[in-house]
Amino acid sequence: MRILGIDPGTIITGYGVVEDNNGNLSLIDYGTITSGRKDSFPDRLKRIYDGLNEVIKKHKPGHVAVEKVFYGKSVKAAIKIGEGRGIAILCAASAGIPVFEYAPTVVKKAVVGSGSAQKVQVQEMVRVILNLPKCPEQLDASDALAIAICHCHRRKLMI
Repeated sequence: MRILGIDPGTIITGYGVVEDNNGNLSLIDYGTITSGRKDSFPDRLKRIYDGLNEVIKKHKPGHVAVEKVFYGKSVKAAIKIGEGRGIAILCAASAGIPVFEYAPTVVKKAVVGSGSAQKVQVQEMVRVILNLPKCPEQLDASDALAIAICHCHRRKLMI
């Protein structure tokens, strides 16, 4: 089963594709979809939409896992992230792919063992779990891979 993990954002959206072969996880692809801060908000959302549709078409995931919005810096930021999440969910739904949502603390606990883990700890554990020679440099991409890994672990409980 291929899992597409998405770390939504309107400036940077991270994505990571992981293959789960009976509990053996392997990296398929990862990266970011980026927009300029000066781009209009509709243009940012379109870039996310086009980019995620391209990833879905290329890798044909069986499930999509998306990080839930958390109330962080401000209500305004949470709303914008929520709109980016909506685009990610729309892309999956349009392709007929089931969507699963995970809180950041659940993802951290599944990957690191602690819901309060730091981003660099998540990044390192993604490297270890996927047996990568080095950590993914982009934090948004490593977060997306962590979301995919979390879903792989949680999926076993759903079966």
